[in-house]
Amino acid sequence: MNIEVPTLVLGAIAAAFALFSLALAALIGPKRYNRAKLEPYECGIEPTPHAIAGGPGNAAGQRFPVKYYLTAMLFIIFDIEIVFLYPWAVHFDSLGLFGLAAMALFIFNVSVAYAYEWRRGGLSWD
Repeated sequence: MNIEVPTLVLGAIAAAFALFSLALAALIGPKRYNRAKLEPYECGIEPTPHAIAGGPGNAAGQRFPVKYYLTAMLFIIFDIEIVFLYPWAVHFDSLGLFGLAAMALFIFNVSVAYAYEWRRGGLSWD
């Protein structure tokens, strides 16, 4: 048997499950839509016409709050750091000096980003 066959079978099962789930949700899911459900939801901020750039009623110099999105991006950045640290910690002995230097450079880069966000006030919860 070819070595790629189990991988292809697993991929086919995953694709079939995804398609089956979407079809089942479309068939048995609720069909009662109202105005509140069809409106866009933006992290607790009421959608208003002035929030859209160039929209009606957009006052000059008015800013749209993006604190939620910045916090989400910070979480992703520092979460990815942990994803890279776990395999390095597991294979620390076999990587040698090159692995240590590469991880030191990586930690330095992430620390610079962390210090920048801290100084800019991105980690304060006002």
